[in-house]
Parts: sequence; structure tokens; C-alpha cells
Amino acid sequence: MKVGKLLSGKTNRSEVITVEPSADVATTASLLMKHSIGALPVMGESGPVLGLVSERDIVRAVHDRTDKLKVLTARDIMTKPAPICAIDDPLPELMAYMTRRRIRHLVVMAGDRIEGIVSVGDLVEYRMRELETEAGVLRDYVIAQRAQG
Repeated sequence: MKVGKLLSGKTNRSEVITVEPSADVATTASLLMKHSIGALPVMGESGPVLGLVSERDIVRAVHDRTDKLKVLTARDIMTKPAPICAIDDPLPELMAYMTRRRIRHLVVMAGDRIEGIVSVGDLVEYRMRELETEAGVLRDYVIAQRAQG
């Protein structure tokens, strides 16, 4: 399956919440909490994705730069470049990439346009459904074999 199909099944896909590079850390954290999300693309005025601010970036800023926390912005703490993938990337490749890089969120792009965010949770949910389907097929096969035999 491709990431685009996964995105089309997400309930909160309609809007990608973003943050401006000049937003302070408190505003950025508030956006994450308000929307129950784990990461925000940081968008420039002309639209390109400048980076990604995740919960991990905020925790790192609190730990490493506590003395400057009130003046830090999304631009100061974001991961750059933003971890991205294409809308037609296969999910197994994304899972391997995210595991290798130890990242939890990817910005999904179609050309220069953001299509959504895919998280580790989204991929785990996909894999769980896949395993349930496989288990159902195997169960049906075993039942059919017993009925014949």
C-alpha cells in the first residue's frame, strides 16, 4: 500500500496544522495540545516547508535551552530539513526509514504541496489491520481444510 491510500483513510486528514517560523515555543506547544497531534510543519511565507517541530524538539529545547525558552521560536527548535516522503511511497519503505532514522512523523508531499502527516501510530494501525486480515485468511483456510478432511 502507498502512503496516499493511508492518508485517504485518516479521519483528521482534511487539514494540516502548520506553524510559522516566528511562533514562540509556548504557542507551538499549545497548537500540538489543542489539535492532539505530535508534530507541526514549519511553513515559510511563500509556502515551502522549512522544518518540522515535534514534541521531541520541544522537550529537547526545555532540557538544553531552558534559560532561553521564552525567546526561542519554532525556527530555533525545528528539525531541518523536515523529514518528508512522497505521496506514492510504499508503506514498508516508510516504516523501515522511520525505524532507521528514529523519527515518528513524516510530512507527506505531492510536489510542493503538503498532503498530510504520517506518524508511527498511523503505520502501526495499518500493520495491525494487515495482520488481522492475514490471520482471518489463515483461519478460513484451516477451517476449510478441516471441513474437507
